[in-house]
Amino acid sequence: MGRGKIVIRRIDNSTNRQVTFSKRRNGLLKKAKELAILCDAEVGLIIFSSTGKLYEFSNTSMKSVIERYTKTKDDCQQLHNPVSELKLWQREAEILRQQLQDLQGNQRQLLGEEISGLGVKELTNLENKLEMSLKGIRMKKEQILKDEIQELTRKGSIIHQENLELYKKVNLIRQENAELYKKLAAYGTRDAHAVNGNNYIYPYRFTVSREVQAPIHLQLSQPEPQNFEMQVGTSDSSNHKPVGVNDGSKEQ
Repeated sequence: MGRGKIVIRRIDNSTNRQVTFSKRRNGLLKKAKELAILCDAEVGLIIFSSTGKLYEFSNTSMKSVIERYTKTKDDCQQLHNPVSELKLWQREAEILRQQLQDLQGNQRQLLGEEISGLGVKELTNLENKLEMSLKGIRMKKEQILKDEIQELTRKGSIIHQENLELYKKVNLIRQENAELYKKLAAYGTRDAHAVNGNNYIYPYRFTVSREVQAPIHLQLSQPEPQNFEMQVGTSDSSNHKPVGVNDGSKEQ
């Protein structure tokens, strides 16, 4: 069976009334604390017992809560009156003007101006502010330098990788040049043997560079003047030898 509905009325028994007050007071304080945490609200709770004992809860400050309550209530009442509303906005403008003057004065003091009338305590506070500002500036500067160093390191790695690729391509070209030189040298040797075997002298010759790493240059030289003596004779029908050529046999 569920609990029956409790009639909300004053408890006549003082003992029961005190017990109920303690339980419900603790529950109300707990709910106020949960409301302040969950909803990020500014909560102020004031409780007076029947005996005049005070119980209160505030997540910020009870004084600031009361001041805020009084100011907000007065503002709400003054918004319905045009004259009061004008005075309210004038007061807000004066407050903002005063805050602007204070900020400008603090800025001049941070720049080293208007500090002649400050005492030791004010100068110490000003020095602490400057130290904190310098610390923040140094941290920001170090972070920027670290980011720039990381970016330069990344670019250096990319350039290094590109250099490696170019070095591989250069080595490949050198190997191709070396193979081409070997083929050209072998081709030139074969042609030289063919020329010596046919007793034919080419009027032109090619010069091949010996540097393996250097590019191959072909140079065409001018023909050298040579005396060619050609002996023309008739061939013998019996031995197919040219007539007039001494074959070592004696004439009969």
